[in-house]
Order: sequence, then C-alpha cells, then structure tokens
Amino acid sequence: MSLLPELRYPSVAELVTAARALTAHRPALCSLRQVGTSRAGRPLHLLSVGRATRSVLVVAGAHANEPVGGATSLALAERVLQEPELRADTAWHFLLCADPDGADLHRTPAPRSLLDYHLGFFRPAGFEQPEWSPAVLPPDRLPPETHALTRTIAELRPYLQVTLHGTELGGSWVQLTRAVPGLAEPFAKSAAELHIPVETGPADAAGWPGCGPGVHVMPAPGATAAYPSLPDDARRSTWYHTHHHGGLTAVVEVPMWASDLVDDPAQHPAPAAAIRRLAERLQRDAWQVERVLTAAGPRLAGVDDPRLRAARWGLELVPGLAADWTRTAPADTTMAYVGSVDAFGRRVPLRAAAMLLRVLRDTGDPAAARLEHLVALWSDAFAERFRARWVPIENQVEHQCRTVLATARHAREQAG
Repeated sequence: MSLLPELRYPSVAELVTAARALTAHRPALCSLRQVGTSRAGRPLHLLSVGRATRSVLVVAGAHANEPVGGATSLALAERVLQEPELRADTAWHFLLCADPDGADLHRTPAPRSLLDYHLGFFRPAGFEQPEWSPAVLPPDRLPPETHALTRTIAELRPYLQVTLHGTELGGSWVQLTRAVPGLAEPFAKSAAELHIPVETGPADAAGWPGCGPGVHVMPAPGATAAYPSLPDDARRSTWYHTHHHGGLTAVVEVPMWASDLVDDPAQHPAPAAAIRRLAERLQRDAWQVERVLTAAGPRLAGVDDPRLRAARWGLELVPGLAADWTRTAPADTTMAYVGSVDAFGRRVPLRAAAMLLRVLRDTGDPAAARLEHLVALWSDAFAERFRARWVPIENQVEHQCRTVLATARHAREQAG
C-alpha cells in the first residue's frame, strides 16, 4: 500500500551517538547524562540544550512501536542550537528513549507496509509502560523507567512536558493536561501544509473537551472515564506529574500512514448500530487469536516473554472495551469518531496476533501458520479500509517539531 520510506527511524544507539556528537560540537550549551537504568540494565539518557532555569522536557520512546519521537528530539535539539531565541529563557531537555528495552524488541525501523510493520511489532503490556504504569500498579511496584522519568520531572520542574507519540494509521492530534489557548491554529496549519489529516474524534480522547479541531483536554482527576474498563487512565499517568510544579503536559500524536477518513466532522447517520458492529467484530477477531493462544498454551508453559505478556494483556481488554463502546457512545457522534473506533478495534487483536506470532515463530510452534494468515489478512484490510498513504518521516518529524514549539510558546505566554 505504500512506498519504502525515504528515511528510517533511528535506533536508540544512533540517538545517543548523535547526542554525543552535539555535545562535543557545542559543549558550552549541551550536555548528555544518564538519568536512570531500564529493567534490563540499559541506560536512559537525557540531552540538555541551553542553560536557562525555565525548562521544557521532551520525552521520546515511551511506546516502543512509536519510534518517530527520537528523530523529532534530535531535530528539535538542533533547531534550538541554531535559533538562539528558542533558548534565550528556556533550557530544553530531551529524554531520548523512555523505554529502551521495548525499543529493542520493536523491529521495524523502515516499514514498507502495515504488514511489514506488524511482523516486527512490539508494545509492552500497560503495567510495563513507563508513562502508564502508575495507572495500574502500586507505587512500590513501578518499573525503574517510571522512577527515572518522575525523578527527572521533579528535578527539572518543567513548565511544559511534551511526550512524543504516534499511531500506525490515522491522523494527528494533541492531548493536553490543561488547555493551551491559541495552539489549535498553528497545529492545524502545520498539519495542512504537510498533508497530514487532523484526527478530530480520536477514540483515545473520547468524551474529552476540545479547544479546537484535534486538540483535546484531558478531564480532571475524578471525572468519569469514557471507557471505564480500560485500566490505563491518563489522569493517573506520569503526564500529571508536571502539575506538582505548576506545569502541564502535551501529548503530540502523528501517524506513520495517514487516512483522510479520520477528520470528517459530519454527524454519523446511525452511530449506535455502527459501533455495535465494530464491537462485535472486535470480539470476533480477538476470539480467533484466543483460539490460537489456547491451542499453543501447553507448549508455551514456562515461557517468560514480554511479547507474550503484552499479547495476553491486550486480549484481556477486549470484553470490557466492547461493552464500553456499546454503552457509552458520545453525544453528537461524528464520522471521524466512528472511524477512530473502527481503527482502534482493528489494532487490538492485530497487535496481539502479531506479538504472539513472533513468539510462536521463535519457538517453532506449528500454530504460527494460522497467525501468519490473520496478521497478513488484517494488515491488508486495515490499509485498504482506511486508504492508507505513507507520511514521509521528515514530515512526521517536522509536524511534531512545529507542534512542540507552538505549544511551548503558547504555554510560556500563558504561564507569564
């Protein structure tokens, strides 16, 4: 469905090498230090540019399957060095990869198609994700990556934290822990110039108030969640740690493949029936993966693999999520929202199937053949249904850079 990307996403090692080169070239302005260690012993590196006391923290690599953030961090660091006004009263800090263990397991730096992307796919279970783990684990069980991130936030006290995320297929949107007036216009302008659709009704932000197309404000802690069954409540994530110091967090999402079906603000003519069908398909597809997992289960006894844990965790979400969809369709349901739910419903079983397939292939399990068929079938159907078109990596990076800079400028004005 897409041409080979013009560039590829850099590995963690390449990010660190590039950061070292920047610090060697501009030692008076740049520094690189280790701020923590992963569960597997990999270092977490923080690149800092500028010497001001006011700070912006940019977090990349919180989700292993969303690799654009590392490239964006390097591009932003270089831009801050080239444009002195950006660092005149602000120091910029870049956590180059929040989950280096996960990055080591996601193996598609230059995917040619959605199938290619999924054949190397990895995204940890929620309780192993550095930003999400506080929403599902008690404080004494949080992973070291989460502790490193929260320590960094406490040390820097940023007025703005930006965490760089992505989606394999869809559009771009921003999630904010507090409204940033004026952001919607430059965000939309950037997306239009780079031919990236704005996802106006992302399922991730269902029921959230908006401050412009594609810009969504997270509900305050204590508000009712749109999907109560999901354990990873954004309001208990590390995103809100900036509020302890008067700051806020922006989550900037950009797609690898774009779909013009996710920005239609028109009212859906029959949303309840459409979402009910999507919930039924979600359960049906998940059941097919469950059958393979059940058949292979005795042969996987004793296998301790993060891909297997993540596949099981994703499948466990399905019954509650399907019930949430049919029970809590938002008022004034748009075509864009139904499209986002459609994409969400395809992702969950496809990701579980892709990760389980990798485990079964590594163990030589005969059940892998069934999953090979499903992953290929579902990847192609996903791309065809949403008319997927590749967004060049340089456009993904440029859009995130522009959005980060616009958010920082407007948040700085708001902070006074």
